[in-house]
Amino acid sequence: MTVSIIVAIGENHAIGKNNQLLWHMPNDLKHFKDITSGRTIIMGRKTFDSVGKPLPRRRNIVVTRQDIIIPGCEVVKSIEDGLALCKNEDEVFIGGGAEIYKLAMHLTDRIYLTIIHKSFDADTFFPGIDKSEWKEVKREDFELDEKNPLPYSFITLERQ
Repeated sequence: MTVSIIVAIGENHAIGKNNQLLWHMPNDLKHFKDITSGRTIIMGRKTFDSVGKPLPRRRNIVVTRQDIIIPGCEVVKSIEDGLALCKNEDEVFIGGGAEIYKLAMHLTDRIYLTIIHKSFDADTFFPGIDKSEWKEVKREDFELDEKNPLPYSFITLERQ
């Protein structure tokens, strides 16, 4: 099973503020949907709360220490517990937030990284990527357009 992080970050590694995304980039949302549809996504409870409902056409697993039931989701106590439920899948996605990314980094084989080419005022950040452990295998760069107000890049990294 390949464990893949999927994340969009600002140039300063910003991913959110007040449990909300910092930008509206339709092409990044489409990219996320295209990559994760029909797959399993593991996310933390705060990320689930920010989305507000299970992501459609995906198996949703929520990691939380709380003893709760979330309709339409499977709830687990750890990332490892979530991954154990997915042992027969070819690729599983880690969808945030910051603490989940940090805890999952050592388990991760691939990172689907969107960089929004701007620094943001944020309170939540993606952990650093040790460039000696990762190699860039794909990159697409885009300029701003009428729907996407900032330049951005889609980058795929694989563990070396």
